[in-house]
This record gives sequence, C-alpha cells and structure tokens, in this order.
Amino acid sequence: MDANEVMKPRLALVATSASSTQEYLFTVLSGWGYEPVGASSLEYALRGMAQRRFVLSLLDLGPGASELLRRLKTQGGSPGAIVVIADADAGERGVEAISLGADDFLLRPFTPEDLENVIERALARPRRGWERVAADDRMRLHEEVDLWRSAKMIEVREIIEQAAQVDVTVLISGETGTGKDLVARAVHDASVRQSGPYVKVNCAAVPRELLESELFGHERGAFTGAHQLKVGKFESADRGTIFLDEIGDLHPALQGKLLHVLQDGQFSRVGGRSTVKVDVRVLAATNQDLEQAVAGGRFREDLYYRLNVIQITVPPLRERPEEIPVLTEYFMQRYSQLFRREMLRLPAESMQRLIRHRFPGNVRELENMVKRMIVLGDPLLRRSSIVEPAAPVAETGPSRAPKSATVSLKDISRRAAQVAEREAILHALEQTQWNRVRAAKLLEISYRALLYKIKDAGLERGRRTLHGQS
Repeated sequence: MDANEVMKPRLALVATSASSTQEYLFTVLSGWGYEPVGASSLEYALRGMAQRRFVLSLLDLGPGASELLRRLKTQGGSPGAIVVIADADAGERGVEAISLGADDFLLRPFTPEDLENVIERALARPRRGWERVAADDRMRLHEEVDLWRSAKMIEVREIIEQAAQVDVTVLISGETGTGKDLVARAVHDASVRQSGPYVKVNCAAVPRELLESELFGHERGAFTGAHQLKVGKFESADRGTIFLDEIGDLHPALQGKLLHVLQDGQFSRVGGRSTVKVDVRVLAATNQDLEQAVAGGRFREDLYYRLNVIQITVPPLRERPEEIPVLTEYFMQRYSQLFRREMLRLPAESMQRLIRHRFPGNVRELENMVKRMIVLGDPLLRRSSIVEPAAPVAETGPSRAPKSATVSLKDISRRAAQVAEREAILHALEQTQWNRVRAAKLLEISYRALLYKIKDAGLERGRRTLHGQS
C-alpha cells in the first residue's frame, strides 16, 4: 500500500436533521480518524453519495432513511450503512432497515462503545449484491414448495401439478398469509409457460382509478398526465402468466372488462380505439368468500365461474402445525444469510411456543417473527407477540386431578379427529380388500395422500392398530 493510499481520508456520511446529534457524531468519528460529512435531508444525502465514496454511512432521518436505503439498493447497496432508530421502534424498523440493505442498526440512546461495536460489525460484513439476492429468492421457489410436508399440503401440491398441465384459469383461496402467491408461482413454474413472463398485480393495492390503466395500459393523452403510451400488465404477460391477487377487491366496472379478456383474449387500452390481443393465462387469488360476494351482488357470477375452473384452497398454518419447525428452520437459514447475521440456535421452549401459537397471520406472520428474531438477536422471543394458551383453571376439593393429567380441549379434539380419520381409512381399505386406488376414491382424496396417511397411521394389511387392538 503506497503513502497516498494510507493518507486517503475515510469519509463518513452523517445524515441527520438534528444538529445536536450531528455535532456529537462528528466529534466521536473525528476522534476515531474518520472525516465526517453532514447531510440534513434525504436530498442532500443522495447528492453526497452521488459525488463521493463513503466507507461508512450513519442514517438518522426517520422514514427518510428507509427511502434512502431503497434507492441505494437499486444501485447495489452501500458499504457500512447503519440506521439510527429509537429503542421503541427496534422491531419493525430494525427488520425493515436490514431488509432494505442496511448492515446494522443503532438503538438510540447510545454510548460511544455502542457506536464503535456497531461500526465494527457493519464494516466486517461481506458485501452482497441485491440483484443476486433477488435471483436467489426466485431459485428458492421450488425449495419452498418442498417444505409442504403435511397431508393437507401434499394434496395442494398434487392439485398444483395437475393444474399446471392444463392451460385454464385457477382460483386460489385461503386466509391472508397462507402462501397463495407461492402457489400461483408454482403453477406457472410447472407449466408450459414457465419460460414466459410471470406478472403479479395486487388488485387491492392499486387505487381504483389507476387500476384499469395498470392492467390494460393507456394511450397518450387518454387523461391528464398521460404524456406517453403505457403498456399494461396484460400486455407485459403475453405468452406467460398474470397473477391477480386479491381479486375479490376488483371494482365492478373492471370485472366486466376482465371477463371480456378471459372470453376473447383481447381488450382496448384506456383512451384507445384499436384492439390488443394477448395470449395470457390468468391465475387469481382471494381471501374472501367469492360465493357470498356473488350472492351479495359485489362480484359478477359469470366472472366467478370463469375464474373458478380449477380451485386450490390453501389451509391456514394452524391446521398444519407439523410444518412450523421446518418452516422456522428454513426462514432462520434464509434470513440469517440475507441479513448477514449469525445463525441463532432456537431453544426447545421457544419452538414449543411457536407450535402452540395460533398464527392468525399464517406463514407470513411466522416469517416476519423469524425476521425480528434474527435482526434483534432474540431466540427467546421476548420481542415477539406470541399469545400463550390460557392456563387451566385450578379446581378445588379432593377430586382435583394432578397437573400432569391436565389435557386441553384442543388436544382432545385433535386426538379424536385422528382416531376418527384412522377408523375411516381402515374401514375403506377393508371395504375394498385393501385396493388403495379404490379406497382413495371412496374417501375422496388422492392416491398419494392416502399412501401418506396409511404410513402416518402405521396401518398394515390384516392388522388393526386402533385403540390398541391387534
């Protein structure tokens, strides 16, 4: 290393609108051999980063820090990016900052030792391009599908495989956060259109007055602000697949136009006179009961039947708790790598708390919980909103059972359901002389699902395994 390199100043960006914070950070950083450069707003911070190369960036701009990280992310990120946030905001803002490419975050109030430790960690992290991260995420789609190991999700996988072979519309239903978008992507990736574009539109996220233009495009001069022709999502998805998420929120005025596209494969742009013809497969998803919406006049009946050629229902996570450990492990590995954090060891007590949790937000809630756990270094789930089951009410008197004999109603119901299911399977097998193809039809489940259930129940021909009988 030559003398010029040794003398090269180590520039540190201090982006904060608080003059007292800036003065304090200038003093500390200067004492450590950095050359601080101040920026009091998002605009000045962006301008500074465009003109100079910083080895360190301290971002204390509130929501502006997130916007700065979003812009830097498109340029490949920024070395040594640290977001300063209040301790009360550590959960959500810490996860958001790391997700957007920050190397670390610093909780306010902080000491010089806290600052020094965070800087050391941030500068020690290996650089990773966000383009590669996005590509890796796409490559993981099939890996994620392989995580579906419960009997219910095995049936979903079978329907995905069957639906992928036929070029018809598919309606995916299920609660928010169950993974409907993942199901849609899996259908596309297993179909003959896999090499074509895959375009997703959230019908609830785009304002109604803009959604028509978003879906079908517009001509120049079609409305105020339409300075040039815009190609819509349907044209972008030509020879591929379009996924319409939250289709139940589609405005009635657009339902008719969508029906026309499904029938004829053609439409007109907003403000246009000519007809655009496309070859697009439509997948749609909803967390609403569309049959009720049809009955209430909020959704067109003819459109519902056009969309519902094949239906895939994704069960909530609480109905497949056996997947929670493997999903947790997967998310921990994925986000430890993505956030450049050390892999945590989850105590058995924490895993049991996760398994007992009802997860109203389903897989998405579990994923976000793991993100917080990794970013905050919180394997004991102190900062996670896990609702513990209510403790059983203590009884008084001589008839009180010992604590070890206490069983929840949920456990009783689950065990009763398992026994009933095994009895039904065994009865069907005996009725068909153990012809498993006929038994599957009798039970109205797939052959593969029946094989899984037979193995899971430990059933063997000529031997009863229920209620301890042999």
